[in-house]
Amino acid sequence: MPASHNGTMPVRVGTSGWQYRDWRGVLYPDGLAQRRWFERYVGAFATVESNSAFYRLPKQETFASWCAQMPDDFTMAVKASRFLTHIKRLQDPEEPVRRFLAAATGLADHLGPVLLQLPPTLQVEPKRLAACLGRFPQGIRVAVEPRHDSWWTDDVRAVLTDHGAALCWADAKGRPQTPLWRTTSWGYLRLHQGAAEPWPRYGDQALRTWAQRLADTWSDEDDMYVYFNNDPGGAAVRNAVRFAELVREADCTPTRTPDLA
Repeated sequence: MPASHNGTMPVRVGTSGWQYRDWRGVLYPDGLAQRRWFERYVGAFATVESNSAFYRLPKQETFASWCAQMPDDFTMAVKASRFLTHIKRLQDPEEPVRRFLAAATGLADHLGPVLLQLPPTLQVEPKRLAACLGRFPQGIRVAVEPRHDSWWTDDVRAVLTDHGAALCWADAKGRPQTPLWRTTSWGYLRLHQGAAEPWPRYGDQALRTWAQRLADTWSDEDDMYVYFNNDPGGAAVRNAVRFAELVREADCTPTRTPDLA
């Protein structure tokens, strides 16, 4: 993984996806062809969370084509297929995990964490989760985002810790949706929807609170991945840029973000 330059905690700041038409005039200049949006994105940010694999797993060649456009410092987190999380509901994970990784390895050294976002109707299944995590080889980072309150148990925390998987911290409207457990040496945060105007932006108070939580929880040697999922109107881009500024104020080192001036 790329190291930060001054030895302080590297906070990788990006967005969940990049193909949003209403980012024209925010991140993408008017008139920039859509086929060049990814080129613009990877020149502006050092990480992205790809959600396309959740809906339809891209071919290895597609991942490889993205990889070929990435600068050395770029990392792509990938949301696992809904076939594994929502249809199979983590059962019989061997084949779906193998197929997913066969495609995602097209990213080579640019592959970041794999996100397992669980359906909100899936109640706690620690044994099923353990079996699924056990199918990922060592060296593949996995973050898990449960969305049912039954998951907040000591057993689940132990499963995550034993497998070196991160509990994905999640926010909605400035409020944590998960316990703030640290289960491994790196962290993963998703910000889904702010409470500021215009919707769905985050205000400075919420962003500053999250920046301080990261600084208080992780050490200088640890990696943190932060993705803004509030994409309408370019809110995610603007919030990611502002969050990076607040991360610096908290004495941490964010990855690069664009100058939107």
